[in-house]
Amino acid sequence: MTLEEIKAKYPYLYETHMHTSESSKCAKNTAAEMVRAYKEYGYSGTMVTDHDWAGNNCIDPNLPWVEWIDRFFDGYRHAKAEGDRIGFQVFLGYEASHGYGQHFLIYGLSIEDVQNHPELKTATVEEQYDIVHSMGGVIIQAHPYREADYIDSVKTYEKYVDGIEIINASHSNPGDGRRDHCIWDEKATKLALDNDLPGTAGSDQHNVNLMGGGVAFPTKLKDLKDYTDRILSGADYVLTNGRQWFDKKGNLLLTCRE
Repeated sequence: MTLEEIKAKYPYLYETHMHTSESSKCAKNTAAEMVRAYKEYGYSGTMVTDHDWAGNNCIDPNLPWVEWIDRFFDGYRHAKAEGDRIGFQVFLGYEASHGYGQHFLIYGLSIEDVQNHPELKTATVEEQYDIVHSMGGVIIQAHPYREADYIDSVKTYEKYVDGIEIINASHSNPGDGRRDHCIWDEKATKLALDNDLPGTAGSDQHNVNLMGGGVAFPTKLKDLKDYTDRILSGADYVLTNGRQWFDKKGNLLLTCRE
């Protein structure tokens, strides 16, 4: 397939892994700036997945749980407000951290759901699985094979997730000091295939210099549940890291730029 054919068949591209400076300490741009950049790039929507209480967040740790969560989701609120203003879909999520570098993208919970379950703050990965599922949420392990100074060892949790982020655009877009680490995505793809888990793609975006990663569908998403239902049911979609396109199993369809 050519790039034109892929975009004609799968015109609705969604970011699944994005951070805002309102909540994530490592993010460089505000939620509104991020949303405008995604809209201009040609995305149909984005999930806001800021770093949680155990991750690299910028929320006062001394706040009570309910207030902390309320402040934590300001990035989402600001993104949603800007998205509504300019006609761009914005969905709620967060990135949960466990131990030294094991990260999980959580979708399908409301702000009130998280506020009502303070046990999430100290939950193990296994306990998180049960708590999130009890509320109808979905868990994707993010970049399971990434190596970095904040990750002490690689750990996979295929028994306690609903899917694997098999394409993370930050691994395969050299620039801003990054190296090409496509091997991490190749290992993640094998992990998903070996465990019959669906694969997703995202950029792990922290600024408006967009890499172009995400999941693309033939039709527009109705809501976040529509997204998770499609991923879990094996619906038709493709994945991209911004320079390559893959089928939902991670097989390369096209390289459009090196």
